[in-house]
Amino acid sequence: MISKLEKKITLRYLRTRKSDGFINIISIFSFIGISLGVAVLIIVMSVMNGFRTELISKIIGSNPHIIVKSYQNDINLKKIENLKKLKKIEKILISADGQAVIVNKNYTKGIQLRGYKKNSFQNLDLVKNKTFEGNKKLNHKHISIGKELSYNLNVNIGDKIVLMSPSGIESIVGTLPKQDTFIIDSIFESGLIEFDDNVAFININDLQGFMNLKENEKSIEIFLNNPNNVNQLKEIISNIFVDSFIYTWNDLNKSLFSALKVERNVMFIILSLIIIVAAFNIISGLTILIKNKTKEIAILKTLGLSNESIKKSFFLTGLTIGFFATTSGIFLGILFSINIEKIRIFLSSVFKFEIFPSDIYFLEKLPSEINLNSVLIIFFISLLISAIASYLPARRISKMSTFRALRYE
Repeated sequence: MISKLEKKITLRYLRTRKSDGFINIISIFSFIGISLGVAVLIIVMSVMNGFRTELISKIIGSNPHIIVKSYQNDINLKKIENLKKLKKIEKILISADGQAVIVNKNYTKGIQLRGYKKNSFQNLDLVKNKTFEGNKKLNHKHISIGKELSYNLNVNIGDKIVLMSPSGIESIVGTLPKQDTFIIDSIFESGLIEFDDNVAFININDLQGFMNLKENEKSIEIFLNNPNNVNQLKEIISNIFVDSFIYTWNDLNKSLFSALKVERNVMFIILSLIIIVAAFNIISGLTILIKNKTKEIAILKTLGLSNESIKKSFFLTGLTIGFFATTSGIFLGILFSINIEKIRIFLSSVFKFEIFPSDIYFLEKLPSEINLNSVLIIFFISLLISAIASYLPARRISKMSTFRALRYE
């Protein structure tokens, strides 16, 4: 318990006099340093959490959650009925994919083609998006391309483009690349620029003929109500399709998310050093304060106040600075994280410099997600560092000689 006298002593040393001006400056720097350290840590963690969440949502929205592909034999479509009985599955689509070269005037580019049935295409999330333009069905000899690709090709809905297939046509002069003309029927926008620039959709029958695909090269795409349950469902689906290769959105992007996790942890450790450095100011301030108040401490001991009580008072002085600095840093960090996109736009307009280029980070705006657990961890770590920094100089009080202090001070 903290006695009233200990509280009074703590408040007394928190309100330094003019003669203690240097100590006051150190306390201010300690407060500012810890506040900024905590705020920066929360901002960086919020941005990295937001970046990961936004990236996952974009990837999940543009790709199936689970894909079933056959090794050699055709996929037994009768087993799909067993999948439909699983309550956690939202929808099941049949698809095929392949690579082609898109040609339009002087522009040539390799793209990934994905084929769906005429009426299945409209079940994709990116088709349900408000930004989707055009026909939501994949008609024969029609194609749906991304917004970024339409900019690069300088085409719009109704225009024609030529696709070249890697599968050739035998002729008198040898093997010639197969090519066909498709009409742009719709333009989608997934939110991932890389996806919008490299993926296009056509009718699955057109894709099979164009790429010379066999029936066993089709895939089953499974979409879940909750994509986070993908690992649980993968085991169940593996028991249904024993002779097929099954992989999830997590498997396809494992290296990316592992790198993000490592980067977040490393950034947390590095930025925590800011708080540690700021905590050294508390050690310096309290050490100088104890040195300057040696006579007063000796008088308090003479009046009967124990070493523990005096030690506790100085400890509380440093901890109070750390607590309020941490609290203000959390408030500042959360406020900054909430308005980070507005701040980014403001700074970009002032300095005429793109702070978060979408062509590099694949996202159109700077994401931010405040995680309560991260904030609590930062709060307790900052308090722990402040407590250690306050305890170290306070320990010296027990070693102080009352007689020497009264005689020489």
